[in-house]
Amino acid sequence: MAPARRDCSGWEMFLPTGCLLLSVLLFQPALAKVCNDRTKHGQDNTWFTRDGENLPIMVLMPMNESALMSSISQGIEPAVQLAIQHIRESRKYSFSLITKIYDTECDNAKGLRAFFDAICYGPKHLMIFGGVCPSVTSIIAESLEGWNLVQLSFAATTPVLADKKKYPNFFRTVPSDNAVNPAVVKFLNYYNWSRVGTLTQDVQRFSEVRNDLTNELEKADIQIADTESFSNDPCVNVKKLKDNDVRIIIGQFDENLASKVFCCAYNLNMFGSKYQWIIPGWYQGNWWEQANTTNCTTKKLLAAMEGYISVDFEPLSARQIKGISGRTPKEYERDYNRELVQKGVEASKFHGFAYDGIWVIAKTLTRVMELLRIKQRQNTYHNFTVDDREVGKMVLDVMNETNFNGVTGQVMFRNGERMGTIKFNQFQEGQEVKVGEYNAIADVLDLINNSIRFQGVEPPKDRTFVRLQRRHINVPLYSILSTITILGMLMAGAFLFFNIKNRNHRLIKMSSPYMNNLIILGGMLSYASIFLFGLDGGFVSDKEFETLCTVRTWILIVGYTTAFGAMFAKTWRVHAIFKNVKMKKKIIKDQKLLIIVGGMLLIDLCILICWQIVDPLKRTVEEYSLEADPHGRDIAIRPFLEHCENTHMTIWLGIVYAYKGLLMLFGCFLAWETRNVSIPALNDSKYIGMSVYNVGIMCIIGAAVSFLTRDQPNVQFCIVALVIIFCSTITLCLVFVPKVITMRTNPDATSTSVTSVNQLDKELEEVTMQLQDTPEKTPYIKQNHYPDANNILSIRNFTDGKDGEKSILKNHLEQKPQAQWGSMDPSRINRGPLEDINSPEHIQRRLSLQLPILHHAYLPSIGGVDASCTSPNGSPGSSPRHRHMPPSYRVMVSGL
Repeated sequence: MAPARRDCSGWEMFLPTGCLLLSVLLFQPALAKVCNDRTKHGQDNTWFTRDGENLPIMVLMPMNESALMSSISQGIEPAVQLAIQHIRESRKYSFSLITKIYDTECDNAKGLRAFFDAICYGPKHLMIFGGVCPSVTSIIAESLEGWNLVQLSFAATTPVLADKKKYPNFFRTVPSDNAVNPAVVKFLNYYNWSRVGTLTQDVQRFSEVRNDLTNELEKADIQIADTESFSNDPCVNVKKLKDNDVRIIIGQFDENLASKVFCCAYNLNMFGSKYQWIIPGWYQGNWWEQANTTNCTTKKLLAAMEGYISVDFEPLSARQIKGISGRTPKEYERDYNRELVQKGVEASKFHGFAYDGIWVIAKTLTRVMELLRIKQRQNTYHNFTVDDREVGKMVLDVMNETNFNGVTGQVMFRNGERMGTIKFNQFQEGQEVKVGEYNAIADVLDLINNSIRFQGVEPPKDRTFVRLQRRHINVPLYSILSTITILGMLMAGAFLFFNIKNRNHRLIKMSSPYMNNLIILGGMLSYASIFLFGLDGGFVSDKEFETLCTVRTWILIVGYTTAFGAMFAKTWRVHAIFKNVKMKKKIIKDQKLLIIVGGMLLIDLCILICWQIVDPLKRTVEEYSLEADPHGRDIAIRPFLEHCENTHMTIWLGIVYAYKGLLMLFGCFLAWETRNVSIPALNDSKYIGMSVYNVGIMCIIGAAVSFLTRDQPNVQFCIVALVIIFCSTITLCLVFVPKVITMRTNPDATSTSVTSVNQLDKELEEVTMQLQDTPEKTPYIKQNHYPDANNILSIRNFTDGKDGEKSILKNHLEQKPQAQWGSMDPSRINRGPLEDINSPEHIQRRLSLQLPILHHAYLPSIGGVDASCTSPNGSPGSSPRHRHMPPSYRVMVSGL
């Protein structure tokens, strides 16, 4: 042994730890043999056979006041002596424990030297008690197996020592730093917090705790939203936690950096009712005052710290029951405080674990002695001997069976780790208040009723709970617009009733009632689409909403085409008749107009069917940015809006808009071409033009506003509904209100039936016969024939009940007189406009132009004149007066 010490002495000043570590680890069997042979230890292997034996225990602690953690040791010695005294007083043990303290000075080299000296020069120690500094304790504990010794620590909480492969002979009565992790998980589960973040100081001690906590959280299926570690400035990491929406923050850092963390939390507003901090509970009292090195005032720190939860082991049991020493924890604490006063030292938070540790050693050695004596009795015929290896193995086994109630609670080991009690404190109004505890043996969390005070009305949420909120159409708005729509549909129904009831009246017949019915039907379909546009996911399911997307599109498109297609077909008939440059007879029945409208609808159906098959409308959801809860709750609102869209929405809308736009342009063209036809019942050109103008302007404005208010469903629905209501109402009113007014103001005009055609034909004959005379005789036409002629020229439209509207007349008053009428009498130049209009020359001119159209284009369709006739009243030989018509006038009347 001596040569080994001499070999090391030369390097001791440079490599003290390495030299001693090599000596202890590499040569521990040899050193043990040398030390035992040299010292003899003053004992033999029969120590267990005698009562009253003094059993030496090696105590390793930093006792030098200049050493780190020496304050812990100074408060431990009174507890150790008090435990030995109580063991002696109990008279249950046949031996006395003798403690020999070796000062490790919390230095690896000096600690190893102290341990080496105790082994070589001290008595034969049965166990080692102590180990305060983590580094010294871990070095010694790693070598214990070679020395057949078991170490019991009362203050070493580093998680490294929990590795049983590396430290199989190490036990501790104080819970490990990792022991708080199951308690934290239990606390999280109690409040249903399933999403947390960690903030760890970049030190091995805290990193090990964080790693173990991660495993525990994964087992409990708790999500770790973010893991941050820092060395000096934690503000960047704290901000990352906030950016990741971490509400429950588990911190692992010392008290010096804790003040920086909470200063950052204050500046980032990460405190109060929305956040919960969980930090270690072993900080010194009023640590925020002593360790505040930030630019935050104490008031700010206290504000940020308010409500934090600290977690640490319970130094003394809260259950006031008598333990193995026959004393309650309070009774023991009273005795301990008395010893402190006598010795003038400060208390240590580990004193209860040291006290229970001595009782563990006493019970262990008692049990080992019993086992050895039993073995000795079983080997009475042989000399019974026991070596250190066997004793060490027995001590190790007995230690694992330890189970009794001490002043720190139930003392029990699981793989060398103390299964203790973890306490929870909460920082309330400047001080920590105990709010609960966790029993690791029973795995039970017990919180004191109404002791935890959260900053809000309820515990913080573990995340910003996002509540999806549909942006839906307000029921009052939907109700109002629906009511207006219903009124519009009732109006359309009234027009339909009016049109059907008066379908045989001349005014309605001449306006083609069948086409009018289609206009009303299109308007009602457009009205009906408003009800569907106001329905969303709040009223129907997702699948039904997709169906609505298609149905409302079809209804609106078909309704538009039906209404305006019928109007444009009527206008086209007027245009086709009055723009017939060859002046041939042109008969256009309603069936042909229905075919035209049907063709337009067929184009719509082709587009819609292709749209539905190739790229159908789907329900899409558009989510918007988070919004604060208007009621102040700890939730965020994420609005979402449902849309009817498909992959190529722009293309399909472009096709529909292009087709409808061309249809409207065509309608505008027809309305413009027939603008001068002055027979109101026949010609709706003015009203169609007004309708097209209003619909076009409103559709452009509505489409633009609807696109701009895409994210405002109430505004969008209101605009779309009002546009549809306005367009449909204006169109129906322009078509039917004039007819209603005319029939109410001039009921006589509506009393003439189709049967008056014969009388009309007779009057046409008389006027025509007068035209057979020469122009010189025209002044002698009876004056009472002027009104008849004008009445004839104001003929509207005559239709039968079967064929509907047949043709349309156009007034050609603007045309210039033909040459054969001669020049106007100079005596008439100074007459008024009315007299000129009713002059025989004007009457003859109008008749010569309009009568052929009336006979050839209109009357044959209703039976007034045979379709094969070339004269106004049948065959040329049917009337003697017609046979004497001069050739020139025959050309004017029938040749047109």
